[in-house]
Amino acid sequence: MNLAPVIKTPVIETQNLTIRFGGHIAVNNLNLKVEPFSLKSIIGPNGAGKTTLFNLISGQYTPTSGKILFNGQNITKMGVAKRTTIGIGRSFQLTNIFPSLTVLENVRLALQAKEKVGMVFWKHYKEYSALEEKAYGFLKQVLLEDKYMFEASLLTHGEQRKLEIAILLALDPKVLLLDEPTAGMSLEDVPAILEIIQKIKSLKNRTILLVEHRFDMIMALSDSIAVLQEGSIICDDTPGAVSNNKVVLEAYLGGGVKHG
Repeated sequence: MNLAPVIKTPVIETQNLTIRFGGHIAVNNLNLKVEPFSLKSIIGPNGAGKTTLFNLISGQYTPTSGKILFNGQNITKMGVAKRTTIGIGRSFQLTNIFPSLTVLENVRLALQAKEKVGMVFWKHYKEYSALEEKAYGFLKQVLLEDKYMFEASLLTHGEQRKLEIAILLALDPKVLLLDEPTAGMSLEDVPAILEIIQKIKSLKNRTILLVEHRFDMIMALSDSIAVLQEGSIICDDTPGAVSNNKVVLEAYLGGGVKHG
């Protein structure tokens, strides 16, 4: 008996997605599919439209034309807050934390927001012990459990990036949009971020869309890679196929793979 192949609905799909800023087309008629529980990377030279695409998917920008689908649902006109509620989580190139709170409090507040548990100021912090246990678990996932009582402002830049990922995980997104998670990070901090993303991927319960300029990291993590140039996808394939694609090598990599 011949069984028909199972067709999976993409978690994220864009259809003819376009955004113009004045006379400049930043994203041009872009069609992208992101399969469930996969890690797809978006690469391209500066100005290719990578962060603009993330801004469109997460709701910061409204497209000029085209559609954005989430699990088959049209979310093109949906706002940022609603997209967060349905399961789209976004990190930024700059850290986005509460610097005066402890590391644990940062994650606990994200859990309170997710679970709709309001802060009652007359309650002692021990009233939130269950949430704090959960928060500590997310800190373990990002290798920050030893720093849980530190004020967030005292963390190194690399540690703050880890904390931001923990906050995102606490919001329990179905899709993680990671925008250059190693931006501004020292070389010695990069392997830890690589390990964290690899662990999240290995659980196979979230889909990850990654923008990153370190090609070696992209090759190690990705199930597929979409290459952008001037707002359009010029290649979308496996890491091996992308690294050997002549169009990519000529248009983006200058004839050879660039590491770092």
